[in-house]
Amino acid sequence: MGNDREQLSLVIIGHVDHGKSTVLGRLLSDTHSLPQGKLETIQEYCKKNSRVFEYAFLLDALKEEQAQGITMDTARCFFKTKRRDYLIIDAPGHVEFIKNMITGAARAEAALIVIDIKEGIRENTRRHGYIVSLLGIRQVVVVVNKMDLASYCEDAFAALRDEYSEFLKKVGVEPISFIPVSARNGENIATPSPNMPWYRGALLLEQIELLETTDSAHEDLLRFPIQDVYKFTASDDDRRILAGLVQSGTIERGDEVVFYPSCKRSKVRSVELFGQQEITSAPSGFSVGITLEDPLYIKSGEIMAKAIEHHPPLVGQLFLANFFWMGSTPLLLNQDYKIKFGTLAIMARVVEIRSLIDSTDLSSIADKKQLERYNVAECVFAMSRPAAFDRAVDFTQSGRFVLIDHYNISGCGIIVDKLEQSLPFTDRALNYRELHWDRGFVSDGDRILQNHHSSKFILFSGRVNTGKRAMAKALESALFKLHYQAYYLGYDSLSAGFESDLGRGLEALEEKIRRTGELARILTGAGLIFITVLDDVDVYDVRKLRKQNEPHEMFVVGVGSENAEKDTYDFLLENNAAPEQAADSIVRELGKKEILLDYY
Repeated sequence: MGNDREQLSLVIIGHVDHGKSTVLGRLLSDTHSLPQGKLETIQEYCKKNSRVFEYAFLLDALKEEQAQGITMDTARCFFKTKRRDYLIIDAPGHVEFIKNMITGAARAEAALIVIDIKEGIRENTRRHGYIVSLLGIRQVVVVVNKMDLASYCEDAFAALRDEYSEFLKKVGVEPISFIPVSARNGENIATPSPNMPWYRGALLLEQIELLETTDSAHEDLLRFPIQDVYKFTASDDDRRILAGLVQSGTIERGDEVVFYPSCKRSKVRSVELFGQQEITSAPSGFSVGITLEDPLYIKSGEIMAKAIEHHPPLVGQLFLANFFWMGSTPLLLNQDYKIKFGTLAIMARVVEIRSLIDSTDLSSIADKKQLERYNVAECVFAMSRPAAFDRAVDFTQSGRFVLIDHYNISGCGIIVDKLEQSLPFTDRALNYRELHWDRGFVSDGDRILQNHHSSKFILFSGRVNTGKRAMAKALESALFKLHYQAYYLGYDSLSAGFESDLGRGLEALEEKIRRTGELARILTGAGLIFITVLDDVDVYDVRKLRKQNEPHEMFVVGVGSENAEKDTYDFLLENNAAPEQAADSIVRELGKKEILLDYY
């Protein structure tokens, strides 16, 4: 917290062999930012191996990368000027490593696009320009390299500048400047070039110094995504510490805050740094923990904003995005994928491809049913539950997302806007199921007359090791003794034999909810009172289960007072309550609510 120096992250990208690593290597050398002996070590290595020394070797440190002559992964380095500190990312330019390039550029505040004056604008050069736009990077400097190979010709520079400016304009990027350089010779990097007197603009280092650290149109507004929640019960600390990175704005003790998408409200009781004493505030860029005045149950993935802000996060399940697919297999419509917004990971699918854009010439293709590798498209995404997010033009970080396919980051995009909620894909599937449900001749009314009660789905939920299962089984026994057709089944019975297929990730959690809901619909359709237990369901899980079980009723029992969410539970029990007493209290509650009725 004592470091008041500005920090700026900068990514350098460009087509393979256009010299971006050389530009960066020369920049580090000319500003004396290299570790002591680094330059001499690489020069000696080149001498021993009969290689011509290249400044790019300062970054391409791995021998196999030097042998191939291309940057395979992102290299990160730091340097300082009198004004501030810099994190510079050298991203790969080869088309096969475009995923690595996007990973490197994702958190950059500015970009340098390097173009070889002799080779000119290539397909990947256009693609990189589009990706810069896609990632919402607004500060772009185009470095026209190898001017010595074009005899320092001003006309050649002007022609390339005009052509690429026209392309960038179409994708919504307005470069700050075009700078002609010869990186190998160090011209216009840190010192003026005697061979290009016609260029009167800023040197590359001067232009970098003029870049701004602001990366959001609303950088003064608070965005604090919750990464995790910590409790130190072993040391008798009952506080719930919400930890995360302050993306924008400032958290101050006493702030009234709202969490999205749950819309829970409280006040900040304390702001803390790990290993340090409590502080009064935390600005953008710092990872901190906070505690609240109220014992709210907040889950990771929610975004905290100030209650007084005029521009809160958007909340919804449907949004429009500019999207880039880089998976090895095609992206299919209505296929489930994992989507990540900062600290939130949920399931989502592309429900509409409005237009597919060729990133090399910006031509548009309509009526596509899938996206091939390196396709750019305007897509409509539907998520399995409501999430909080922002438009990328307003908040760069919370307006970006990635799509994960089989544990690999296979796509990335920026959010254009929230769309008005149409029928979610889960609702469409359930409506289709009900429409095609093949029923027998026995009606629901016949079953009520036969069983002397209507069907119910009773769900116990709460933290692990709270006695939920014993209570649920006791309830089954109590209802059975009262001559109700009750049946308990634990979720583990549903997944037996399929553990390897389900795994333990987000997909497995979604499948757990789906299977439980489908089983509940079958058993309540058969006229039974179905009882089961699930750990840590939230309001969105419950809404999904209620929807899956329609037209039959559902009753949710929450075990543990910390989970007392009005929209989630119908009845609350204390942790590890006596099973028989818990069952009796639930039976009485069901009677009060006329869910269980005496038969006449």
